[in-house]
Amino acid sequence: MLIQFTLKMEYLTHSLIKKSEANEIVQKLKLEKSSWQDGRKTAGSHAAKIKHNLQLDKSSKLSNELKEFIINKILSNPLIKSFTLPSLIHGVMFTKSKAGNGYGSHVDNPYMPSGRSDLSFTLFLSEPESYQGGYLCIEKINTTKKIKLSAGDMIIYPSTKLHSVSKVEEGERYVCVGWIQSYVKNNEDRNFLFELDAGAKGLLAKHGRSDELDLIFQAYSNLLKRLGD
Repeated sequence: MLIQFTLKMEYLTHSLIKKSEANEIVQKLKLEKSSWQDGRKTAGSHAAKIKHNLQLDKSSKLSNELKEFIINKILSNPLIKSFTLPSLIHGVMFTKSKAGNGYGSHVDNPYMPSGRSDLSFTLFLSEPESYQGGYLCIEKINTTKKIKLSAGDMIIYPSTKLHSVSKVEEGERYVCVGWIQSYVKNNEDRNFLFELDAGAKGLLAKHGRSDELDLIFQAYSNLLKRLGD
């Protein structure tokens, strides 16, 4: 199982669904011929100039079916729930990028019609060897993190980050993207709670329940109430 995060817990990569489930989704998307739309339809005025991909019509039967499946998977995953503290998962969509398609550098809108964007996620559906290029690039001051994960793996990162998708050079890239409105909108506060929760659960698994651990879990609960919306 893939679990990675940086020292400051800015990003989380994690296996959300089985590779066979990702492959099945891709096959369904490939069979859907009439419900693909220009990706610029859902982009803001600035992003629309640099966005070149196709998106599955959000109102289509297949989109609603797959969206429900993905949201349920996220909400039933303890690690992702601890990292994101989700109050709302919204804007979930499925995109297809062919050769020549990409998405220039941009930052996600902080408030969307569907909710506030505290965290963004990309679930990779295509096998990485099935297409060339198509990296998710998350920018920092002096470096760029280039990501291409295995089918079924996802990355979650702060929506405040500048990011882009490099041009697909060959093949087709299928992903599911969406946003998470968290109970704790401040990234540092949320990361602190994640570290506290992970440490407490690690101690519980290693040593079992104790009065001292009860105090830690009590502190976590009270901090969540104080720091949350």
